[in-house]
Amino acid sequence: MKVPIGWLAEYVDLPAGSTVEDLDTAFVRLGLEVEEVHRAPGTTGPLVIGRVLEIEELTGFKKSIRYCQVDVGEAAPRGIVCGARNFVVDDLVVVALPGAVLPGDFTIAARSTYDHVSDGMICSSRELGVGEDHSGILVVGHGDADAALLKPGTPAAAVVGLDDVVIELNVTPDRGYCLAMRGIAREMATGLAVEWRDPGALTPPAWSGDAAWPVSVADPGRCDRFSMVAMVGLDPTAPSPWWMRRRLAQSGIRSISLAVDVTNIVMLELGQPMHAFDRDALTGPITVRRATAGERLTTLDGVDRALEPDDLLITDDSGPIGLAGVMGGASTEIGDGTTAVLLEAAHWEPTGIARSVRRHKLPSEAAKRFERGTDPEITLVALARAASLLAEYGGATVVGGPVDLDVRGPRPTIALDVRVPGQVAGVPYPASQVIEALGAIGAGVDAGGDLLQVTPPSWRPDLTDPADLVEEVVRLAGYDDVPSVLPSVPPGRGLTGRQRRRRSIGRSLAEAGYVEAPSYPFVGPAALDALGLPEDDVRRQVVVIRNPLSEEEPGLRTTLLPGLLAILARNLSRGQRDVAVFEHGSVFPGDRRTSAPLPGVDRRPDDETLAALLGAVPAQPWHVAVALTGNREPRGWWGPGRPAGWADAVQAARTVAAAAGVELTVRAGQQAPWHPGRCAELLVGEEVVGYAGELHPRVCAALEIPARTCAMELDVDALPPAPVPVGPHVSTFPPVHMDAALVVPVEQPEAAVRAALAAGAGELLEELRLFDVYTGTPVPEGQKSLAYAFTFRAPDRTLNREEAAVAFTAAVDSAARATGASLRG
Repeated sequence: MKVPIGWLAEYVDLPAGSTVEDLDTAFVRLGLEVEEVHRAPGTTGPLVIGRVLEIEELTGFKKSIRYCQVDVGEAAPRGIVCGARNFVVDDLVVVALPGAVLPGDFTIAARSTYDHVSDGMICSSRELGVGEDHSGILVVGHGDADAALLKPGTPAAAVVGLDDVVIELNVTPDRGYCLAMRGIAREMATGLAVEWRDPGALTPPAWSGDAAWPVSVADPGRCDRFSMVAMVGLDPTAPSPWWMRRRLAQSGIRSISLAVDVTNIVMLELGQPMHAFDRDALTGPITVRRATAGERLTTLDGVDRALEPDDLLITDDSGPIGLAGVMGGASTEIGDGTTAVLLEAAHWEPTGIARSVRRHKLPSEAAKRFERGTDPEITLVALARAASLLAEYGGATVVGGPVDLDVRGPRPTIALDVRVPGQVAGVPYPASQVIEALGAIGAGVDAGGDLLQVTPPSWRPDLTDPADLVEEVVRLAGYDDVPSVLPSVPPGRGLTGRQRRRRSIGRSLAEAGYVEAPSYPFVGPAALDALGLPEDDVRRQVVVIRNPLSEEEPGLRTTLLPGLLAILARNLSRGQRDVAVFEHGSVFPGDRRTSAPLPGVDRRPDDETLAALLGAVPAQPWHVAVALTGNREPRGWWGPGRPAGWADAVQAARTVAAAAGVELTVRAGQQAPWHPGRCAELLVGEEVVGYAGELHPRVCAALEIPARTCAMELDVDALPPAPVPVGPHVSTFPPVHMDAALVVPVEQPEAAVRAALAAGAGELLEELRLFDVYTGTPVPEGQKSLAYAFTFRAPDRTLNREEAAVAFTAAVDSAARATGASLRG
């Protein structure tokens, strides 16, 4: 919200000598963050109001040129050459006299041009730095009436706003009333303890006659007040007055036409967005209703929009003429020839407006206010203010009586113990201070003893609980008064076992060459479709967020792969070729759901409620995943490099298991999104804790990543707790190394062979490593050769060859009995 100080001073008696810095401090003290302070570009030298006395059209030149006689308050008028054509005799304009320096270090001097001496310059808004309009010069008034207020020769800086300062505020969503000068003025007057004038205190005139237009509201839950006024006789050529255009420009809103500018200035002034319909373009009664399937609306921005049943519309017999609270329709837009208008002001349910804005990606100044909550009491006042401005500057008159459909119920009261604000803040606020603060925000207070009955003002829909009232009391009393006392911190006990495990896993993967790449924990149906998950896959049952950051990703992730693979694809699109990334974090399965109670905020929930709340929190298991493509080992002078394969994904899982202190078993498996023939199940005991392997070609194509990209995902929380790791005993005795190549059936899992060898070798086996897998001649068809390197060592003596041979033979015999393995000849 941009707040011109000059406009604010019209409503608030600012203390004499107040500086911009003082106002900045006051805003911050009231809880309004100051984002930026805007000052007009510097202009020096004589800049005055001038009145155009004569205009002579110069001919004989390639473009239209005028030579003007302008009264600038001197003994004789000055002759000025000007190419603009948007002004006439008796217009009041801004004149830069010789010696003036305009923004951009543009110095004005008398000069000869077009066979005349131009003794100054008539300025446009852009040349003065107060707007972007350069199509014509700036006209600030016309005729004797305006000239009596703006006499020729009057310094123009104050008139055009060159000496005004604009403070831009960041208004939080719960304080929508501060998106209007009315709300800002109330806050500033309270903060500075000065008098203020409420622009909303206007009493609407007693309009009489039949209703301006037949209106009905089919969904009063989404629109509890709808008001309209009809006006005729509007001069379509009447310009917006300069003060209005200046206020709009200072607020960042473009001037369009008188009717539209009036609705915008009333919105900025009172906080009530309005819409002006071309009355002659309407057909039949107006109805406020929800959209039906297949309806479409072309909005004022020229976009043809498909409507959803949740969209609230303003319609007539021709169909939708406006997306309620967001943007009007093009079919009833105010045009250059509009002489009859229908002004509308309504109170809309905020969350429905917010949904429509996000659904159609159509933010607007009106919607920004409606989705935060507006004052339902102000609709007729806003119409009266707009009607008076159109009558004053456009010659329009009101016809008939107003429409005012009001189905609101009474405002609820909130019970507040007068001692609670002091108990919460740790400041002994007296009862009188609490009552005074609540009155300052506009609340009605029934002070019958210690228990106050508080009726929030109509412009504060955010005040619904005693805690909200406590916050207001503390805010107005001053946050600086709240004592800052830190509690005693108990001595720490270090990291938990779970925290140590998670850190070890991340460190181990980083040491293995993977780069950690955290992603957002949100997922949408498109990402799950790209992974090729079956319709009955439990990972499709997501927890949907009620207010998501993106409509395309409304759910919490059930797997780490969508975000991780998106990161991999992004890195590839930036020119990377060899990518190996990992992420570890929570996933949120949605297959088990429990409803949660909604406790109040005025007291601590009891133990039963807390238990129910915690029980309703969805499970959030901790997963780890890797994704890799390109070369796992880089190419160089030493060789061509080694491409990443499914075995690297499996090895990443083994790295995770080793860091967690558990033994992992690997066997062939099948699970989307992995290739059915190149997918490994990861087991601890008989429980599957994850999968690793090569992604399915269709998944790679859908995600636009290289074929044969590999991935692994593992449920860390499913790994059993491991004892505190103890470093191995380092023996000083020499080892005995032996190799064996075993022939086993192709379908036999390597993990089963390894387990049998280790069981048979006994305690003397220090390490067992698979270093080769081979199929083909001379290995029989249907068989594979697994080559292992054995390391035997005794902890207390030098192991001789015969003892190692006995353990070696026992290992081979154990594998033969368990898996049918035989030594390869």
